[in-house]
Amino acid sequence: MGRLTTHVLDTAQGRPGEGIRIEVYRLEGEQRTRLKEVVTNDDGRCDAPILEGEAFAAGQYELVFHAGDYLRAQGVEAEEPRFLDVIPLRFGVADAGAHYHVPLLLSPYGYSTYRGS
Repeated sequence: MGRLTTHVLDTAQGRPGEGIRIEVYRLEGEQRTRLKEVVTNDDGRCDAPILEGEAFAAGQYELVFHAGDYLRAQGVEAEEPRFLDVIPLRFGVADAGAHYHVPLLLSPYGYSTYRGS
């Protein structure tokens, strides 16, 4: 059964990104439909797959990570507006029967992502 998961790691502090709000959207042309909102747990993961089964179809998606809120809560000082605040990650799903793991490696001035498993 296909599913979408994530994992946020705070690379500046060397620990999981706990309490990060993530919005999930499906994209169809110019239309952007909000599917749900999740929050990372103490391991930087969500307690369940973000999407799975029939809710997870082939197509374009966007995960919106509210990193600025997390960094403020961690006491990370920065000029406002912050260099990184809201991080949108858009990606395609070709095989809805597969596992798409989309992690975010985060620091106050940079991030990276990849398709994991």
